[in-house]
Amino acid sequence: MRSLPTVFLSSLVLVPLSCVQAFELNQQFRLDVTPAIVSDYRASGLSQTQGDPAAQLNLVLSHVSGMYAGVWTSSVDFGFDSKTRQELEYYAGYYWQISENISLDTYYTRYDFPRESDYNQSDVQALLDVYGVLLGAKYVSNIKGPDAWDEEGNFYKGDKDEDLASFLIGYRTQLPGEVGLEVRYEYVDYKDEVFFRNEEQGRAQYRNWEVKLNRDFVGVTWGLSYIDTDLSKSECASFMGYDDLCGPTLVASASKTF
Repeated sequence: MRSLPTVFLSSLVLVPLSCVQAFELNQQFRLDVTPAIVSDYRASGLSQTQGDPAAQLNLVLSHVSGMYAGVWTSSVDFGFDSKTRQELEYYAGYYWQISENISLDTYYTRYDFPRESDYNQSDVQALLDVYGVLLGAKYVSNIKGPDAWDEEGNFYKGDKDEDLASFLIGYRTQLPGEVGLEVRYEYVDYKDEVFFRNEEQGRAQYRNWEVKLNRDFVGVTWGLSYIDTDLSKSECASFMGYDDLCGPTLVASASKTF
């Protein structure tokens, strides 16, 4: 919560860009550039910035056929002795507009973390939108085994490759006043016990959810999300190293596409 005023003040830098148009390269290709500021970068409900704000940038080149490719980046902070302060995502996919109210988005993403190659991984995802009802799936490969902290606070890096799968259901619609609403619920399975309440109680799966409102104003898209997971503080600490990065929070955001 302490970072909400920060993101709103910082987002004022996006307002002068409100008159900038998207780059129409020709009749076939379009380049979209989207800078964004968020009060907390959460991935599947887990903070990637120690609960602090993040600056993000997305560049995507799309073709009229529905094919696209892009690069997305965000500042990160994993704490402890982590050297990386940036996440880079290289992605490519195909967006199929089946009908006016039905679409399917499938894509591959490669995640790179400069100076921390152990975090690098890749995934494939698919998202089906049927009249606003969202059904999604993700498979992640090349994840290093979970890092761990013992009772004395000693840190151990995981050294075993693992996989992850997640499934998502959601809904998005337009409310009165040109306010967008999106609700998402995700089930994540690490295939092995990585969340521990104590030495004897562990589990591989957890759930997270998000309720988001957004609206365009002065050329900027403003968002406010409520995000939470079903992880306890001890489970969060066993996986993230801190016990306050998985609980309920409000995340403010401001973005501009040009």
